[in-house]
Amino acid sequence: MKDPTPADGLGRFLTLADTAELLSISTRQAYALVRSGELPAIKVGASGQWRVERTVLESYIEAMYEETRRMNLWNQSDFGNLRELSFGEPGKS
Repeated sequence: MKDPTPADGLGRFLTLADTAELLSISTRQAYALVRSGELPAIKVGASGQWRVERTVLESYIEAMYEETRRMNLWNQSDFGNLRELSFGEPGKS
């Protein structure tokens, strides 16, 4: 039978403090990610403590890697150094 608790001792759901530690950010920054909806989380218990599911955090991290990869590709492209694109009439800014 497989032990559901990972080797690091953290379970399926992480506190914001655990999440912050794993991301090497402050608890306040983790809370901001959750409140903005960027990092999905749930409130559990009578006091409504935020919890982040481990698999959701792993997906978030993978998405951030992908976003970084795409931004790097964009910055390396011919369009990466354009300040803005103008779609107006010719000769007008």
